[in-house]
Amino acid sequence: MANPIPYDFVFDYLPTGITVKKMFGMHYIYLGKRIMLILRKRDNNPELNGIWVATDKEHHGSLKKDAPELGPFVLDGDERHGNWLMLPDDAEDFETAAIKVCEYITHGDPRIGRLTEKAPI
Repeated sequence: MANPIPYDFVFDYLPTGITVKKMFGMHYIYLGKRIMLILRKRDNNPELNGIWVATDKEHHGSLKKDAPELGPFVLDGDERHGNWLMLPDDAEDFETAAIKVCEYITHGDPRIGRLTEKAPI
């Protein structure tokens, strides 16, 4: 039996035209050729469960100011400083912050999304 998409409430707040692709036990959310989010809920490394937000390092400060629940990835106590930000599923205001991020995407906020060649057609 296939794993259901976690945090599926986000689809109520995302724009039409998104594509969902399942890879590596996670659900990748695309808008056109831009990856926007990854939804992850897995048994291994549960500290990485939540919503991953595709962005660039230059936008981290302003996104964290607007949605303080966003943060870097922390794996085994080591903070990873890549382009992605993470909204952990155990964050106090997880659903509110997730909705806020989805609304940014719906309104075309340029801070969210990364162009990718691997986008689904």
